[in-house]
Amino acid sequence: MPEPKPSALFVCVHNAGRSQMAAAFLTHLGDSRVEVRSAGSAPADTVNPAVVEAMAEVGIDLSAEVPKVLTTEAVQASDVVITMGCGDACPYFPGKRYLDWKLDDPAGQGIDAVRPIRDQIETRIRSLLTDLGIQPSA
Repeated sequence: MPEPKPSALFVCVHNAGRSQMAAAFLTHLGDSRVEVRSAGSAPADTVNPAVVEAMAEVGIDLSAEVPKVLTTEAVQASDVVITMGCGDACPYFPGKRYLDWKLDDPAGQGIDAVRPIRDQIETRIRSLLTDLGIQPSA
């Protein structure tokens, strides 16, 4: 029987920037070897256009992504929960692995401010994959 895939949930307030980039990088670099979710405690209507543009620069298309609301079920179904500035809005369940990534919020920022955030997230995702015992695919 194959080993179950590890799963990760990325959470930020609006699910329109940091968590979308993190989920996209993990999906891309994990190459279907990790179950990936993202959500927001107060989701926006759309993904930040500067985030979509910054990710397109590295070959990842976020144009069809839609911010999703954070659910208890998503947290319970994830092995690791990575929060990015959602504070007390993130539910806590004993036994889950939690990481809190301190990253600038790309909300209201232009592409020049989003690029370094994107690059920091990619670095952290590569490290997370290593922690999960998965070699990044790219």
